[in-house]
Amino acid sequence: MLSARDRMSARPTTENEMGKRDPRIDTYIANSADFARPILTHLREVVHAACPTVEETMKWNFPHFMYEGILCSMASFKQHCAFGFWNRTLVVGEHDGGTGEAMGQFGRITTLADLPSKAIITGYIKKAMRLNESGVTPLARRKPVAKASKEVAVPDDLASALRKNKAAQAAFAAFSPSAKREYVEWLTDAKRDETRKRRLATAIEWITEGKQRNWKYMKC
Repeated sequence: MLSARDRMSARPTTENEMGKRDPRIDTYIANSADFARPILTHLREVVHAACPTVEETMKWNFPHFMYEGILCSMASFKQHCAFGFWNRTLVVGEHDGGTGEAMGQFGRITTLADLPSKAIITGYIKKAMRLNESGVTPLARRKPVAKASKEVAVPDDLASALRKNKAAQAAFAAFSPSAKREYVEWLTDAKRDETRKRRLATAIEWITEGKQRNWKYMKC
């Protein structure tokens, strides 16, 4: 029997709730892991129900919801999903449900039960909408000193490839911990061996050129 959340996620969406949907997000959800699809679908429908004029887009390779700027976003990884608000501290507060182990404000989401109720998420969305309407900009992202200085654990295949390419090894060593971590997470989040090998080859190419993982989206 479907839970109340599953029924809500599966029900047809009315025209007034649709906003502007991006077919790339349909593809993103379809290509996500089995556990992730109902979570992403549920979050998508809650956002549209709370903000009927929301617009969807893809930024940094994962779904974003736009309402007078970035409202919130969701993402799927190998073993968890993430959901968060752009104006995160002002929407959810300093002491939110996240653990610091995942992007977003709700920690590592592996089932619908890991999420707050629809009413609570809707309240957050409404608050985020009001902040965007008033032109409030996100507070500066705080970078914990302990985490920034902590050594990044490099997987064996990446470490081996770096040793074989001195230029890449030197460039990677010069990266900040967060820049290193972006490459490591991109590599380890690959769902298939062939995907991981392809990403590894691309990573070495970009690192040799001194490029960070999201170099395409960085302002010159």
